[in-house]
Amino acid sequence: MSRQLDGTGLKRLHRQWRTRVSGRLSLILDGLGTPANVGSIVRTAAAYRVDHVWLAGPTPALDGGGVQRTALGTDRYLDTTIVETTAAAIDEARAAGYQIIGIELADGAAPLHELTLAPDVCLIIGHEDHGIGKLALDACDHVAYLPQLGKVGSLNVAVATALAIYEVRRRSWT
Repeated sequence: MSRQLDGTGLKRLHRQWRTRVSGRLSLILDGLGTPANVGSIVRTAAAYRVDHVWLAGPTPALDGGGVQRTALGTDRYLDTTIVETTAAAIDEARAAGYQIIGIELADGAAPLHELTLAPDVCLIIGHEDHGIGKLALDACDHVAYLPQLGKVGSLNVAVATALAIYEVRRRSWT
């Protein structure tokens, strides 16, 4: 019979997965506009041990109330940098050795699960309505999308980010 895990049980369960992770994962948030989405992304990033998050352009700051309502303080587990432009974030990520992957519904994009990824990956996530800016999109090593099966054409940016983060981390477990 199954039962919910207590705090100690949760730590044991997750410890086995933490030891199986290889490579680094980071995010560039390219001008996201909705604090609740940023907070949700932050919480997912902390849960999946994202190594660094760049907040580019007008992306809401992590200490704002709207972000904190969904992040629930998990931003304390992340290394973050605020940059004026996405180009500056891309330059920093590339200098740190990351492969740059844009998550975008765009011409020429490949399904994320089919890409050959480097050990260190930086995902660029674009604005909820406008996506990744053209200059940033052009600077990506690859552009990927998340295949969908239903009649809905796109996902909420926080949900799409969670799926992309999970896919990158899942690869090191298999």
